[in-house]
Amino acid sequence: MLDTPLSDDRSDSPDYELTVLMPCLDEAETIGLCIEKAMAYIASRNIVGEVLIADNGSTDGSQDIARKLGARVVPVPEKGYGSALMGGIATARGRFVIMGDADDSYDFSALDAYLEKLRDGQDLVMGNRFLGGIAPGAMPPLHRYLGNPVLSGIGRLFFKVPIGDFHCGLRGFNRAEIARLDLNTTGMEFASEMVVKAGLRNLRIAEVPTTLSPDGRSRPPHLRSWRDGWRHLRFLLLFSPRWLFLYPGCLLMVIGLAAMLWLAAGPRSVGSLVLDVNTLVYAAAALICGFQAVTFAVFAKVFAINARLLPPDPRIASLTRLFSMEAGIVVGGLLLVAGLAASAYAVGFWGRASFGPLDPAVSLRIVVPAVAALVLGLQTAFASVFLSVLGLKTK
Repeated sequence: MLDTPLSDDRSDSPDYELTVLMPCLDEAETIGLCIEKAMAYIASRNIVGEVLIADNGSTDGSQDIARKLGARVVPVPEKGYGSALMGGIATARGRFVIMGDADDSYDFSALDAYLEKLRDGQDLVMGNRFLGGIAPGAMPPLHRYLGNPVLSGIGRLFFKVPIGDFHCGLRGFNRAEIARLDLNTTGMEFASEMVVKAGLRNLRIAEVPTTLSPDGRSRPPHLRSWRDGWRHLRFLLLFSPRWLFLYPGCLLMVIGLAAMLWLAAGPRSVGSLVLDVNTLVYAAAALICGFQAVTFAVFAKVFAINARLLPPDPRIASLTRLFSMEAGIVVGGLLLVAGLAASAYAVGFWGRASFGPLDPAVSLRIVVPAVAALVLGLQTAFASVFLSVLGLKTK
């Protein structure tokens, strides 16, 4: 069977119900067994389907093995786990796609639970290896007890997706619905991107128990624990400006402003500690940094929506209408005036001392709030202008 080009044209394709998709990079040791299991499953259930191998540049003859066993092979020249899967999804002929690694760690002869959920109308069906069972030696302890639980927990917290195993490699989905998500990460973080975007787009997501066995390869896996774990975490953070910028920024602003107001009247004692103007300076810094983080959250959200990385958010639309460039400049101008007035008062206070040395415990209680107001005023004006630039409509 000839390779299929990377195209989404299926006008001459049979009406397949299922595509079993396997990304492949030098899997000659195991790909044959995986294909045989998938073929046997399709035949035993009388499914109109296919086995599709998205080959990412194998040099060990994996492609020939796949073709001899009746699988369709599509070459994907761009390297990466996500690239291979995107290439496979683009050429899949099935209404439903069940994807899994070609290393014999997943059982392609036991796909009934996935197909039943998809037929029932679920858009994405995730496997859960922690519910189905992990055979001894199938998952490194670092992944089993730290990496997967932590990253999956962060995913549930950030995106409210009720999935216990974000990174299970065996999953099924409605091809048309997943194609609309505009997935684009090329590496291992593709697994997280699919779940996150499905949750953000309110697709119907289900979970089924899945077993994991030790893979049958003699070579090390392509996965690199710390590198790929960081890429997954980075992706989750970048797709959640609230947790990356907004919540920490709001916390810093509240702490900074509260501390400044608390210290405005004079030194404060906490047990044996005496907090004075040095603490006031740090409080002002926390207020300013917190404000920067909040504005970054808005910038990131607006950019991600305009780039179609995130779905539209009515709250952001209302905020951008309310906080126009003109409104931001006015608010920033008021803060600047307040800062200049406080600065003028500080200069007058200095003049009353004949412009000589001042008591820092007194003078800094005027200067620090004045500088904070000046900085916040400029940041507010600049932020409103930049937000307007982000909101410009382009063809």
